[in-house]
Amino acid sequence: MELKPQLFTSWHRLRGISQKCCRQGWHQLKAFFVTQLCSCDLCGCPCRQYSLLCQTCASDLPFFKTADIRGDLLNWPAVNRALPDIAFDHLVALSPYQWPLSSWLKQLKYQGRFELAPLLGQLLADYWLTHISPYLEQQPELVLAVPLHFSKWQLRGYNQAHLIAETFAGKLGYPYRATALSREKKTASQVGQGGSARRKNLRRAFAVKAQMLPQHVLLIDDVITTGSTASEISAQLKKQGVLKITVAAVCLALPADMAR
Repeated sequence: MELKPQLFTSWHRLRGISQKCCRQGWHQLKAFFVTQLCSCDLCGCPCRQYSLLCQTCASDLPFFKTADIRGDLLNWPAVNRALPDIAFDHLVALSPYQWPLSSWLKQLKYQGRFELAPLLGQLLADYWLTHISPYLEQQPELVLAVPLHFSKWQLRGYNQAHLIAETFAGKLGYPYRATALSREKKTASQVGQGGSARRKNLRRAFAVKAQMLPQHVLLIDDVITTGSTASEISAQLKKQGVLKITVAAVCLALPADMAR
């Protein structure tokens, strides 16, 4: 008869030890992530406004200046000439494809550093609010992300454009539909291909799954090179009645003769 109270006491003691270990483990894990995310990825200093980026390094990022082009890179003649036959109407990018943003995009895309996506999404949102929004005649009514084929999603585990777009839309309060677009065709890698080869590669690669789309859509990708991917998607969206498409990316890969 005395066995039950002893078992009950032992069970409570074990439960208390287990809860204590869980709390300690959680606090240690939380402290680790706070330490990592509150230290600048570039210099190691404490972070305040952004995770992984201090204010000093943030102020040194090589952002495009927008005053002379009224917030649209297509108003820059050299960019306009470098992106012929595009189906989108406006182009926004934080920076040319150069360090540290180019390095972050490679780490996000190929090294599994998905914690960089919220940083890039917030940087893009803040840049949009300060440098792009004042020039807009009409705010975008819907945010979409360039989709990833399922086979690549399985390999990578996430779509980097989706993660950036999700943070961007959340920061600005824009509607976002993650499943409005799909990549139907598995295409060969486009690294090193020119605009003509990319356009041929991407023909009929995308499908629009959403109905009742608004007039002005904002399409987000990680990097714009020849504009072929964004243009192919934009053409499909316009077939569904969208009138204006703005493309926004973290980086614009400028042709060599423009980057000098």
